[in-house]
Amino acid sequence: MKKGSLNRRMTLLVIRDAQQPPKQLQCSAAAVILVPTLVIASISTLVIGLQIRSSHIISQMETNLAVQSLQMEVTVADKDAAIGRLRQEVMELTNQATSIRERLQRVTELEQQMQQFIRKHGNSSSASSNKSTITPLSWDASGHTGGELIAVHENTALLARQVMDDFQEIEALLDTVERTVPRSIQQANAVQQNLERQQAAQLLQTRRLALAEQGRPSIWPVGSRRMTSSFGYRSDPFTGRSAFHSGVDIAGQSGDPVYAAGAGTVLEAASSGARGKCIIIQHPDGLQSWYMHLSGMQVAPGDRVHKGQTIGLLGSTGRSTGPHLHFQIVKHNQPVDPLLYVQ
Repeated sequence: MKKGSLNRRMTLLVIRDAQQPPKQLQCSAAAVILVPTLVIASISTLVIGLQIRSSHIISQMETNLAVQSLQMEVTVADKDAAIGRLRQEVMELTNQATSIRERLQRVTELEQQMQQFIRKHGNSSSASSNKSTITPLSWDASGHTGGELIAVHENTALLARQVMDDFQEIEALLDTVERTVPRSIQQANAVQQNLERQQAAQLLQTRRLALAEQGRPSIWPVGSRRMTSSFGYRSDPFTGRSAFHSGVDIAGQSGDPVYAAGAGTVLEAASSGARGKCIIIQHPDGLQSWYMHLSGMQVAPGDRVHKGQTIGLLGSTGRSTGPHLHFQIVKHNQPVDPLLYVQ
């Protein structure tokens, strides 16, 4: 009977639009039961497959998350260690920067000593011409920039090592500066002192030469240029015999001024029988100038006279035939031709 019930046919009524009549479908009762059963079984199989796949995906995701978490923990540990190393290196750099700052202060003091030395001994014009003009770079002067992008955390350790190396080079340079600059200053001071001594000796020698040149008899002693008797042998005006004339006779008017041929000290200003009123002036290098037959004297023994100073008046005192000046140059107690000295 059960088998008969399954073979029994059933009518399905399909209602469509209102304008169209219903459609009847006839099928067996087994087909009506089997189709929904297959549909339910397919849906169940699909759901179970989806659950299995989702479980597999979730398992893979959990595994990936675990691996990533482990990698993150390792990365964080490495970064913590790197941060610790960087902190230590920063402390070392800070200490080195403090040391370099102190040494730069000493170098600045040495530079100030050099500048004081240059200001004291140098030529301002040469110093200004030797100065080099340093123009600071303007990093904002142009908007054109470029370069490779490198993350800071990827290159910090390398930069720190490079900075350490730079600091070591700077310290080596400062060591050299601290050794050489004081020695250079000492050498410069020694050279400058030697140069100053040489300049002082040269100046002293120049002054001595200038004083000697100033004291050397060189100017004509009277305004008149008319010579009546020259240096050397001549016929004596009183006896007519040949006699040695130790100077030159220069004619002039009585009362004409007589000038010192050079600077010096008056040794004698007195009157004698043959010389009449006579003045003798001592000059450097063993030279003396004599002025005889004066009508008046305006200096006294011991007076310092300068070249060209009026020392007396032309006259005709002593052994003389008329107004004139007997001018005589004596070198180391020996008379010499005055024309070799005066012009």
